[in-house]
Amino acid sequence: MVRLGHKRSLSHKTPFDAVLLVILASVLSRAINGSAAFFATIGGGVVLVLLHRLFAHLAFYSHGFGILVKGKPEIIVRDGQCDLETMRRNHISTHDLEEDMRLDGPIDELSKVHLARVERSGDISFIKK
Repeated sequence: MVRLGHKRSLSHKTPFDAVLLVILASVLSRAINGSAAFFATIGGGVVLVLLHRLFAHLAFYSHGFGILVKGKPEIIVRDGQCDLETMRRNHISTHDLEEDMRLDGPIDELSKVHLARVERSGDISFIKK
């Protein structure tokens, strides 16, 4: 089942991938603890993995479906100025932004940031001036 799911299914690249893993773990735990039929539960797990692959395939070929399933990146800083409304929508405080600047940038001042985006995975990417 892991090989069917491909590498990205286990990588938590998007919230969609994380949801698949939680649901799959819940379904498969029933087979392990004996509360459901083993082979039927394994079959259900395979179906979930195949559906995930199908959705990933559709998202590759359809930009609109990709946005629906995975979301889209949003700009939260442009030329050193924060877009507070977009930050609020994404639940990112200025303290969170500053922490990510120091850890991932490494940038010590907001004025040195040309663009910062909340990516589809939820990570924040920075482009220096």
